[in-house]
Amino acid sequence: MARSTKKTKCSRGHRNPSSRKKSHSRTDFNRNYSLYIRRVLKEVDPQRSISSGTLDIMNSVINDIFERISTQANNLMCFRNRCTLTPEDIQKAMYMLFPGKRAKYAVTFGSEAVQRYVHSKNNLPA
Repeated sequence: MARSTKKTKCSRGHRNPSSRKKSHSRTDFNRNYSLYIRRVLKEVDPQRSISSGTLDIMNSVINDIFERISTQANNLMCFRNRCTLTPEDIQKAMYMLFPGKRAKYAVTFGSEAVQRYVHSKNNLPA
């Protein structure tokens, strides 16, 4: 019996699925926010410090929340048959994941932060 040597193309022109680049799964890549957590703590109370164990827990919480928001926003984007993630998708994901006032404040502060960033980028000296 001879084997079939017919090659079929997968999506994006790759010959077989193993030749594609591997995307990061959630266990492969987690951002480290420890530097930012320490900066915020020193800004709030310069006398306080934080242990490395507590820092690891805070980092895990931030990564978990980020992943939940991004997954929910992606689901909303796919549900609307869109290819682009919009700020509205992220805001709706926040309202779906967090209760009442917490979501409202998160969306408000997030929108203000984006507006400040865009404003600072537009006013840079040339």
